[in-house]
Amino acid sequence: MFTLQLPDGLYSFGRVINTGANAGFGVGAQLIYIFKFRSEMKNIPDRVELRVDHLLLPPMMTNLLPWSRGYFETLGNLSFAEREILATHCFHSAMFDRYYDEHAVELPQSVEPVGAYGLESFSTIDDAVSKALGFPLVPED
Repeated sequence: MFTLQLPDGLYSFGRVINTGANAGFGVGAQLIYIFKFRSEMKNIPDRVELRVDHLLLPPMMTNLLPWSRGYFETLGNLSFAEREILATHCFHSAMFDRYYDEHAVELPQSVEPVGAYGLESFSTIDDAVSKALGFPLVPED
């Protein structure tokens, strides 16, 4: 479990689902979920808030930079319970107009929710969360 803080001072929460995902580059990626639940406290949310029907965004794959740069803060480990992991993770490759899972295996069709195939940076994650919550985007340098 990890947290990130946005301009309103509230904390948003995420979860690492797989540390060996493949975003198409043969390098281990972190498959993450980010949830709708927000709080003034950095405590791990109640389990009901961690169900897949409470995702703020489709699953994403990223590297370790969000943690090493201090954008994500690890809160602790939590085992998975029923309805806390999607049966299939689906990512769309715009380049090939195909769908893949988190192991770079092509899927025959899309399976909701559909994320973008490839590595998301801390910047693109911040943009996606900000858009979903209605915050202005951080200006690019």
